[in-house]
Amino acid sequence: MFRGETPIQFESTLERDFLIRKAFSRSVLNVVSQPIRIPFQTRGGRNFHYTPDFLVYYRLGSRDYLDYPLPMLVEVKPESEWQARWRDWLPKWKAAYRYAREQGWLFKIHDESRIRDQALRNIKFLERFSRMSFPETETGDLIQNLSEMGSAPVHYLLSRHYPGIYRPQGLAHIWHLLSTHKLECDMSRLLNDTTTVWVTADE
Repeated sequence: MFRGETPIQFESTLERDFLIRKAFSRSVLNVVSQPIRIPFQTRGGRNFHYTPDFLVYYRLGSRDYLDYPLPMLVEVKPESEWQARWRDWLPKWKAAYRYAREQGWLFKIHDESRIRDQALRNIKFLERFSRMSFPETETGDLIQNLSEMGSAPVHYLLSRHYPGIYRPQGLAHIWHLLSTHKLECDMSRLLNDTTTVWVTADE
């Protein structure tokens, strides 16, 4: 279930991890599984149809309409597979590239290097904190303090709001706020007490 609402099919753990990343990203509006069938011709002249794995739609957010993020047609393939068979698959990928360009989309191939990175490890780490609950007054105080500062490292928030024996509870609270998008940080870097966080801006 994509964000607990829409069922999306996937055929591998790599595709599952791709969906986990997209579901977490606030910039992603929706993901459609196996969205279209694209006709193509092999180098031998035989006709086939190719179905890309996903079509990703993005939110406009604070960007100008002229800078609208283009929908992205995506093929998810392990690196070892596409490196071994790229010559065989090139005709269908060229067809997908042409089709996407005609629609005003992008076409991309995603392997482990684009999916299973530090951001995914952080997302999976934070998932365990997403269903926790904390007093609203504590959340309000922390967010108000952080809003006034603009940003702050995690260790500063812990020392101010959760000193001493309350530090583990405070750390879990901050991870919870990150997992539920009340706070943001650079997800491409390892999460620890030096991580700089800030309050999530309204879209």
